[in-house]
Amino acid sequence: MRLMRARQYPVGAEVGDGGVWFRVWAPRRERVTVVVDGTAHELTREDDGYFSALVAEVGAGARYGFRLDDDAKLYPDPASRWQPDGPHGLSAVVDPHAFAWTDAAWKGVNGEDVVVSEIHIGTFSAESTWAGAERHLQQLRNAGITLLEIMPVHEFPGRFGWGYDGVDLWAPTRLYGTPDDFRHFVDAAHQAGLGVILDVVYNHFGPDGNYLTQFSEDYFTDRYPNDWGQSINFDGENAEQVREFFASNAAYWIDEFHFDGLRIDAAQSIIDLSPEHILGVISHRARQAAGERTIYLTVENETQDIRMVAPLEQGGCALDSMWNDDFHHAARVALTGRIDGYFHDYRGTPQELLSMAKHGFLYQGQWYSWQKQPRGTPSIGWPPRSFVWYLQNHDQIANSAHGQRLHELTHPASFRAATALLLLGPATPMLFQGQEFAASAPFLYFADHEPELAALVETGRKKFLEQFDALAGAEVQEQLPSPHDPEVFRRCKIDWTERDRNAAVLDMHRDLLRIRRENPPFPAQDAAIDGAVLAEGCFVLRSLRRKGGDQLLIVNLGDEFRLEPVKEPLLAPESGKGWRVAWSSESPQYGGSAAPVWDVHGKDGSWRIPTRCTLLLHTTTKPNSP
Repeated sequence: MRLMRARQYPVGAEVGDGGVWFRVWAPRRERVTVVVDGTAHELTREDDGYFSALVAEVGAGARYGFRLDDDAKLYPDPASRWQPDGPHGLSAVVDPHAFAWTDAAWKGVNGEDVVVSEIHIGTFSAESTWAGAERHLQQLRNAGITLLEIMPVHEFPGRFGWGYDGVDLWAPTRLYGTPDDFRHFVDAAHQAGLGVILDVVYNHFGPDGNYLTQFSEDYFTDRYPNDWGQSINFDGENAEQVREFFASNAAYWIDEFHFDGLRIDAAQSIIDLSPEHILGVISHRARQAAGERTIYLTVENETQDIRMVAPLEQGGCALDSMWNDDFHHAARVALTGRIDGYFHDYRGTPQELLSMAKHGFLYQGQWYSWQKQPRGTPSIGWPPRSFVWYLQNHDQIANSAHGQRLHELTHPASFRAATALLLLGPATPMLFQGQEFAASAPFLYFADHEPELAALVETGRKKFLEQFDALAGAEVQEQLPSPHDPEVFRRCKIDWTERDRNAAVLDMHRDLLRIRRENPPFPAQDAAIDGAVLAEGCFVLRSLRRKGGDQLLIVNLGDEFRLEPVKEPLLAPESGKGWRVAWSSESPQYGGSAAPVWDVHGKDGSWRIPTRCTLLLHTTTKPNSP
């Protein structure tokens, strides 16, 4: 037990007094040796399959690997903090306490004021580095973004990739800089007023560079299916040590890198039938590691299991929010008319969008014909901020032939109107890098693997895209870009000069996020939400505030129409008051029509709702209508 008290985490290399503690879990082995800078040191076997030793007179920067039994090969540390030569090379000792943090005053993120931007460090700047990304932090904060969601950075093979095929969960990839470069990025983000969360992949490991089974086959299980490889063993034999590996990893990112939370990838493939789900353990450990700082935990869960955000005492995982693919799919259909592949069960109607604003998911256990089974669990009654809305994310942009952004696939006015719904709506909004200024860079699937694996990945990618009718033909399939082509990766890099060229789009995002911050249409603590369909393509949401000052959000993705008579009760103002248009997506400032839209009332009491337009209406003490 003395050894455990001397360490911060149960596995890995940690700098201590007089040397470095090495500890690894290898229950299938009889003998483990650590070779540090060419010198071998026998590790002592402990209970439960751990091996450990204090190696004196070595420190940060030392290179090491493990020799297992009589195997001549040196294997990298399963909990390596740094792989300078990639996942197949030796591990390096890192001293996290050597970095001088300047964010002592940072208290974390406010879960009621979260505006997320998802970013991929490799394509976020021309340099593809932490330092390159750091140069743009203040621009993001000035736009109104409060939280960065960093796509996975667990070490992975090759020169570029999305990061979801990571194999070293404790080691930030060498591709973007050193671990201290990473810390500097987070520190700078906090100085700019931005929180940072990390996308972590706890549902599988990548196919190249994963040496875990050399130490223990109990990391994995064949009991549960997995779309990307072997499932992780969270509830079988020797699962206790596996659970500790992952729970400690979550705490590690919060503690040693000062992250403000985590985004958990594809939780539907994290299968755990234990009394306490591993994600509940991770939630608890991550918050414990944060101390007095407030962190934000969000999750992707395709099956839409509301237990992800339910409290621990109710058998849930106590996460803060869940990605809502239903919103993306319905909005995408409304804006593009595309109803193939996994868009099959959506029609993009006002009722679909309205229902999600009020009740969370669209599918809450109903039959889902695309999967030929029920989908989702009841989410009625959960706070709207428990759901993350987005019009674009890395997957949804890339699941196409050319990786085009949404503003290129729909009418500009429709894009403005939908953006207003996203940013003024009641859910937690998320943008994808460059969306706030209509970046033209595509986002395609890219992954650099050795030739044989690269061919398999390319074939698998094409097979996946066959679900979309437009991408299923042989001629189109032949023209799909190769994920391993360096040019594909290069094309996805953001052109930051477009911020100035697309100033109207950026101004719209800034204004919408300022409104959301200063006078939120749907404040979490002081309003109920109701809504109604007004016409084909149009609906209204009303904020019913206990303290008065009601607001209307009218979203019209269809043609212009006139309400005559106005027989929808939600359009009736409070007694003695009227409505005024406080904001319009069709303002000429944003590139909209110069048509007069600032007064929706006609002299006869009718209402005129412009085509493809979102309007925010506030109450006024002087009624505008008879």
